[in-house]
Amino acid sequence: MTDKKMLLDPGLDLTLRPMRYPDFYERYRAAIRNTWTVEEVDLSADLPDLAGLSDGERHLVNRLVAFFATGDTIVANNLVLNLYRHINAPEARLYLSRQLFEEAVHVQFYLTLLDTYLPDDAERAKAFDAVENIPSIARKARFCFEWIDSVFDLPALTTVDERRRFLLNLICFAACIEGLFFYGAFAYVYWLRSRGLLDGLAAGTNWVFRDESMHMDFAFAVVDTVRAEEPELFDEQLGKAVTRMMEDAVEAELAFAEDLCGAGLPGMTQADMREYLQYVADQRLARLGLPARFGSGNPFPFMALQDVQELANFFERRVTAYQVAVGGSVSLDEDF
Repeated sequence: MTDKKMLLDPGLDLTLRPMRYPDFYERYRAAIRNTWTVEEVDLSADLPDLAGLSDGERHLVNRLVAFFATGDTIVANNLVLNLYRHINAPEARLYLSRQLFEEAVHVQFYLTLLDTYLPDDAERAKAFDAVENIPSIARKARFCFEWIDSVFDLPALTTVDERRRFLLNLICFAACIEGLFFYGAFAYVYWLRSRGLLDGLAAGTNWVFRDESMHMDFAFAVVDTVRAEEPELFDEQLGKAVTRMMEDAVEAELAFAEDLCGAGLPGMTQADMREYLQYVADQRLARLGLPARFGSGNPFPFMALQDVQELANFFERRVTAYQVAVGGSVSLDEDF
C-alpha cells in the first residue's frame, strides 16, 4: 500500500476533477452513444419459425430463454451489491450506473421474449423460476451466487486478502458469467440464425452482445488498473484461483449444453459446445495474462464470421435502428 489514492481504497470518492481515470469516463460516454430500446426489436416474425421447430430445437429455445430470464438480473445484483460498493472512483461509478441501466434493458428484452415465445402461463412461470426448477440453470446460478456471497460481507477492502477476494468476484463476472455463460448462450442464438431461424431473437441479441462486450471490457480495464496500482495482488495463488474458477464455469456451462443439445442437433452438439467453451475460456485467461488451460479451437464458423461481421456493421447503422447514432471503429481481430 502507498499514500497515493488507489482504485480499491475504501471510501466514496466524489471528486471528478481532477479526473484520475479518464478512460472510465470515456467508456461511459461511449455507452451513452450506444442507446437502444426493446421496442426497436421486432419478435413477431419469429412466431412462424417457432411453430416449425423440431422437438429438440424447441427444447433448446425454451431452455435458452429461461436462462436469459434470470442471467442479467444476477449480474445486476452483483453490480449493485459489490462492484459499485468497492470500485472507488466517480467516473467508474458513472459507467457502472450506465451498465445497470443496460442490464435493466436486457431484463426487459428477455421479459418481452418470454411473453412472446411462451404463451402458456404455466410454461412461462416455470421459465421465470428456472433457478429453482431447471437443474442445469440452477447449477449456473449457484456458481454465480457463490461469488456474489464471497465478498458480500466486506464493508471495505482493507487488506490484501480482501482485495484479492474482490478481484476474484470481478473476474468471475467478467470472464466467467458475461464472458463465458453469455457467450455460450449467444452461440446458440447465432446457430439458429445461421439456419435462417428466429431473426428477431438474433437482432435483439446483437445489441445485448455489444453491451455485454463493453461490460466485460470495462471490468478487465478495472483489473488492469488495479494490477498497475497494486501488482503484489496478482500472485501465483490468484492466477491458480482464476484458472480453477474458469474450469468450474466451463463445467457448469457444459451441463447446460448437455441439457440443451441432448443427443445433438444439426451443427450443434455437446462436443462442439465443449470445444467452443474451452476456446472462449482460453481467450479470457489470455486477456488476464494467464496461460491457456484447454488449447481448443473455435468449431463454429457462424461465430467466427457472423459475430465479426455484426460488430463491423453495428457502427454503420443509422438512427432508424438506434436512438443515438454511434461513431467509431471496431478491430476485426477480436476473438470470439
